[in-house]
Amino acid sequence: MATRQRESSITSCSSASSCDADDEGVRGTCEDASLCKRFAVSIGYWHDPYIQHFVRLSKERKAPEINRGYFARVHGVSQLIKAFLRKTECHCQIINLGAGMDTTFWRLKDEDLLPSKYFEVDFPMIVTRKLHSIKLPTLLIAECVLVYMTPEQSANLLKWAANSFEAAMFINYEQVNMGDRFGQIMIENLRRRQCDLAGVETCKSLESQKERLLSNGWETASAVDMMELYNRLPRAEVSRIESLEFLDEMELLEQLMRHYCLCWATKGGNELGLKEITY
Repeated sequence: MATRQRESSITSCSSASSCDADDEGVRGTCEDASLCKRFAVSIGYWHDPYIQHFVRLSKERKAPEINRGYFARVHGVSQLIKAFLRKTECHCQIINLGAGMDTTFWRLKDEDLLPSKYFEVDFPMIVTRKLHSIKLPTLLIAECVLVYMTPEQSANLLKWAANSFEAAMFINYEQVNMGDRFGQIMIENLRRRQCDLAGVETCKSLESQKERLLSNGWETASAVDMMELYNRLPRAEVSRIESLEFLDEMELLEQLMRHYCLCWATKGGNELGLKEITY
């Protein structure tokens, strides 16, 4: 089952038009990410026959470090999703927060790995209204979502999720190590596009990422930066994608990868072995 809803206003805003203006920069990142994924798929980084139906192919060629970064992101999130589905034997639900043009649902369907329920939402408040009392094993996914919330807002979401589900896992992909000069340049570039990272202070380190999860009701928390994850990828796959195009600045790729991370947390599900899930 796949559902998708878009909430056009946030209750704290004075009007729908002001909310649209406030959210415009964040919505723009969805388009950017979708175009980058579409381009990487088009030159063979990974197989996704569905994204072409949602995203146009950009005429602009994306840099190799961007393509490899997205490959690592898609591969890492996918591996954790499949690990959760296998542990629960697909008797679970997935809630994909800020899903945008993500095609995970259809790709899981092709592999006969669909969960009992699969929800896609654009704004986290939708979750509260629809899934308040569900107790099936639940996987929540947030890719570059929490960083656009204030620390208080993301903490409230994480607490709500931990308190609402008896057996659950939370996957979070977003920035890390944002206190150094490279991180500051990333922040400044986004601000020039009128896109502020309201929650960037929680992205100081892998430890701060894990602490946020643990302090908001989750029992276990793990985190790796994307360079570490990239180095753990199957060597055959790495060799394949690295042969697709030449990358002359490995240092830039490493800088980018060190400033993004994949985090996951679990609660309950001891009989399912959720705590054993790792990358």
